[in-house]
Amino acid sequence: MPYRLNYGRGHLEISVPSECIVTEIRKPAMPVLPDADAAIDKALDTPCGCDSLTQLAGKATSACIAICDITRPVPNGLFLQPMIRRIMAAGVDASNITVLVATGLHRPNLGDELEELLGDAWVRRNVQVVNHEARDDQQHVHVGNTRKRSTVVRLDRRFVEADLKIVTGLVEPHFMAGYSGGRKVIAPGLAHQETITTFHNHRFMSDPAARNCNFDQNPLHEDQLEILQMLGDVYALNTVIDEQRRLSFVNFGECLQSHADAVQFVKPFCEIVVPRRFKTVVTSAAGYPLDKTYYQTIKGMVAAMNILAPGGDLIIASQCSEGMGSPEFVHSQKQLLEMRADAFLNHIAQQSHADIDQWQTQMQTKPMSIGRVHLYSDGIPDQQRALTCVDVASSVDDAIAESVQRHQDRHVAVIPEGPYVVPFCEQDVMAHT
Repeated sequence: MPYRLNYGRGHLEISVPSECIVTEIRKPAMPVLPDADAAIDKALDTPCGCDSLTQLAGKATSACIAICDITRPVPNGLFLQPMIRRIMAAGVDASNITVLVATGLHRPNLGDELEELLGDAWVRRNVQVVNHEARDDQQHVHVGNTRKRSTVVRLDRRFVEADLKIVTGLVEPHFMAGYSGGRKVIAPGLAHQETITTFHNHRFMSDPAARNCNFDQNPLHEDQLEILQMLGDVYALNTVIDEQRRLSFVNFGECLQSHADAVQFVKPFCEIVVPRRFKTVVTSAAGYPLDKTYYQTIKGMVAAMNILAPGGDLIIASQCSEGMGSPEFVHSQKQLLEMRADAFLNHIAQQSHADIDQWQTQMQTKPMSIGRVHLYSDGIPDQQRALTCVDVASSVDDAIAESVQRHQDRHVAVIPEGPYVVPFCEQDVMAHT
């Protein structure tokens, strides 16, 4: 029977053997806002936990709006211009308004890619648009240390020194921080590499609470909340989109409250309980833009591992149109390939600061410890396939058929949207309630 996985800018058609019993795991039908522009206007004019954007801007002489980088399909083109127009109308000069791309330690977004990210040429014509550079010491200020874990917090000075600080983004499951958006846009999005490599070190990443859809005792989330408190007043515009990338939810308000409201909205759509684990799990890396690199593909593996039976096969399709990812990530993957998982984890456990992008390799070891991971991709060069440290499949269909035959188990789970949907086994949910 045919199914479709998100793949690149389209879909990958796959076939499951006819004798299989398929559990397709996807979001329940989400509401779609009938008039996205009107919904954004309403959010900006009737916020949660603070004054309207116009009132806030009336007290400011400068503003910084942080946006996510190209790895997130945030509908920036819908809301940036209305936000900026309100800020300008309230008296803030356009020369004092900055749109800051919260890259974390990702590469900068430039040229056509930046235009695509903004989604509105008017924005770049009227205000300054710049990329955060986590390695640039001069662009950061020390704002304090977290109390619980003593993380040194250094943030982009353009955000810290702005009178009006706004973060924007997409609220979705995140495999380390529970959910994306809100406070996460600040750290790691606008943080110096010292801060990022501290709270992405082995100690943080190995904490069982640092997982998808969880805030309870999550060390990343706790540090992010402390960082938010250091900054004083910060505001957020949060969005939620459906499978077709249509706007389902938008709000604006005080950062913590507005983010909590957005998470509350999205939870029933992306946390899906299934009755069993599966020996064969088929998923994606969510398609473009998340599946541009193998680095980001690991999120899809981790999201699906909750329902992978021990010794089972996790099959993931990801275009990886830009290949592996950063040179630092490639180096980390080489270490994993040479050392194997146990030795690699023992090695990085000694480090107070993670090497750049090493945390993604550490996260990959989690699904690998449960079963076999198989990758289908037409973007990984032949000479780099070994660096994935997983089996590289020539066909998703063949990988499914071989898994079903190997395990003599006809039950197959298919997760078309990848890490935007996080399945949980009913047994595990019952054990935690």
